Amino acid sequence: MKKIILASNNKNKVIEVKDILKDYEIVSLKEAGIDVDVEENGTTFEENALIKARAIAKLTGEITMADDSGLEIDYLNKAPGVYSARFMGHDTSYDIKNRALIEKLEGVEGQDRSCRFVCAIAVVFPDGREVVKRATMEGLLAKEISGENGFGYDPIVYLPEYKMTSASLSPEEKNKISHRGKALRLIKGELEKNA
Repeated sequence: MKKIILASNNKNKVIEVKDILKDYEIVSLKEAGIDVDVEENGTTFEENALIKARAIAKLTGEITMADDSGLEIDYLNKAPGVYSARFMGHDTSYDIKNRALIEKLEGVEGQDRSCRFVCAIAVVFPDGREVVKRATMEGLLAKEISGENGFGYDPIVYLPEYKMTSASLSPEEKNKISHRGKALRLIKGELEKNA
C-alpha cells in the first residue's frame, strides 16, 4: 500500500481523505510525528496547497498531499475565500463565523446568495513532480444554520438539488458530491497514472 503524507492536522479533513483514498496509507502530520507550522501566504487555493505540500515533501522525502479549501460567497466578492479558516480569527468558533456570514447577507435573496466550496489538492512526488487539482461544490448561502454532520461552513451551504445543507448529508453522500471528494478522485487518477 502506497504511503502518502497528508499535510494536515485537521482531524475532520484527515477522516474524509482516508475515507475516500482507501487504497492508500494516508498519514497525517501528527501520525508522522511532524510538528511544523507552514505559513500559507498564497493568494489562491492552489498556491496554498502547493506551499504546504512542498514544505512537508522537502522535510520527509515522501509523497506528500496537501489541500487548501474554503468558502466563496459571490455577494461578498468571493470572501472569505482563501481566508476561510482565518476569517474572524483562527480561534473563533464556526458557529460564530457562520452566524456572521448569514448576517452579512441579510435581505439578499435567491441566486444572489450563490456560493461554493472550493478545494485544491496538491501532490508533490519525491522526484519533484507536482500535480494540482481543483474542484467545487455549488450552493446557496443558507438563511439559518442547519445540520449536524460535516464541519466548518457545512451548516450554512444549502444544496438546492438535495433541499438541505451540506451538514445534513450523511458522510457517504457528502464524500460523493463534495469539493474535496471530487478533487480527491481527480488526484486518485493522477496517483494511479504515477504508480
